[in-house]
Amino acid sequence: MKVGVITFPGTLDEGDARRAVRLAGGEPVELWHADRDLKGVDAVIIPGGFSYGDYLRCGAIAALAPVMQEVIDRAKTGMPVLGICNGFQVLCESGLLPGALVRNDHQKFICREQRLRVESTSTAWTSGFAEGDEIVIPLKNGEGSYQAHDETIAELEGEGRVVFRYLDGNPNGSHNDIAGIADETGSIVGLMPHPEHAVEAGFGPDSQAGIRTGTDGLVIFQSLMGVLR
Repeated sequence: MKVGVITFPGTLDEGDARRAVRLAGGEPVELWHADRDLKGVDAVIIPGGFSYGDYLRCGAIAALAPVMQEVIDRAKTGMPVLGICNGFQVLCESGLLPGALVRNDHQKFICREQRLRVESTSTAWTSGFAEGDEIVIPLKNGEGSYQAHDETIAELEGEGRVVFRYLDGNPNGSHNDIAGIADETGSIVGLMPHPEHAVEAGFGPDSQAGIRTGTDGLVIFQSLMGVLR
């Protein structure tokens, strides 16, 4: 299974994302922001970082990159897409997911191990979890507060499209403690915390809070492999 990992100018975490795909049993394929061909991949990951320096708004310029038109076209036919942190912002700016990520309510960059609850296993990226599972993966962002109109929040909650929710306190002011959401089909998921940094024991969260020796993030990539097989 080939999984494309996009690099924009300013992307930081594409190497870890490709490693996560390999550890889950997939074949990572490097994609560049100027590409107009997805090279036959079965799914796409948009990793974290600061695409185009986060000028204008986080993810706004990246959403207009040539490769994103291909991603949007394929996503509309059911191709799984995962946006992590800046990638989540890109998915919202491109219209593949509703809402927006704005400045953290405390106006500071935050970096910590973050406990989450898995609210939905009906997506291509979370089917390997049990609903209600609690996981710990790294969180690092300055513009991670998820916001949307009340009607959109009610729709996400009512349709079970809130995929991850923050536990132990809201780190950024996100509406309803939302850490990640999905589209109507469950193929497209965006989340602010970083599962690609928690795929090998000893390298992800491994504190008392790291309830599974720091590998909780790997399940997200293994879930995709299960769907693609």
